[in-house]
Amino acid sequence: MRIAIIGAGSVGTNLHHAFELKGIKTELVHARPLTADPAAVRALPAAECYIYTVADHALVEVVSKVQAPQALHLHTSGSMPMTIFGDDKPHAGVMYFPQSFSREVLIDDWSGIPCIIEGRNIDDVAAIYSLAQNLTSRIYEANQHDRERLHIASIFANNYSNLMFRIAAELLKDTQIPFEALLPLIDRTAEKVHTLAPKDAQTGPAKRNDTEVIMRHLKALGELKDGEFFVSDIQFVYMNLAQMIQNTVLEENERMSLTDLLSQVLEASDAKARGRQAQARRRGSFPEE
Repeated sequence: MRIAIIGAGSVGTNLHHAFELKGIKTELVHARPLTADPAAVRALPAAECYIYTVADHALVEVVSKVQAPQALHLHTSGSMPMTIFGDDKPHAGVMYFPQSFSREVLIDDWSGIPCIIEGRNIDDVAAIYSLAQNLTSRIYEANQHDRERLHIASIFANNYSNLMFRIAAELLKDTQIPFEALLPLIDRTAEKVHTLAPKDAQTGPAKRNDTEVIMRHLKALGELKDGEFFVSDIQFVYMNLAQMIQNTVLEENERMSLTDLLSQVLEASDAKARGRQAQARRRGSFPEE
């Protein structure tokens, strides 16, 4: 099967690399010229399968530039519907890999990466399944609803957990302790959910209902200076995550008391943040809202 991958970003570059390692020749095409240069559209390689690995906001426009009604057309988005392929592309579907990709570090082994597929008809599904099998055996057929739910779950598991790492690194900046000191803990946390349900792996002061420690942490956070993040934002995240954990272990009346207690800290923090912003505006270093 002749394959053209349209989009030379992180996903497209990794997918091209993976197919090449399997001995499957693919053409990697930069998508941006297709939307601006008719000559680039005319120069598109003829293929039996076009895989679109472009940002969601550009997907419809890029897809519209390709005129190949007999080919199989696939996008790799976690959220976009299959219906972005019009009637001029009767053979279409989705091949979504819930994984973090980077052009700087290409993935050689895809055998452990899940592939979520969807097709317009049984023949398209079979063709997509056969294509995906070249890379992984962990293939799941799912509709848009389930695929989008997986995409959201992936954002929590990956993007937002990485944000927690960034916050942790920020908190250690003015200490003698490097971020690397947290790596064994991070690795252990990830390792545990291979054998335990996340609910059962939960630990920490919120799980223990140790409100005194939580309040002490919130107070300590309030004494920090704004850096990469506003201190009030870090407090807000800490407070809400603690409350979410608490709400899974406390009775309703206890949840209410915790909410009231933590809200007082948040209100005090917001007042302090507004004071800092007002001072910054007077110095001309903070834009008016």
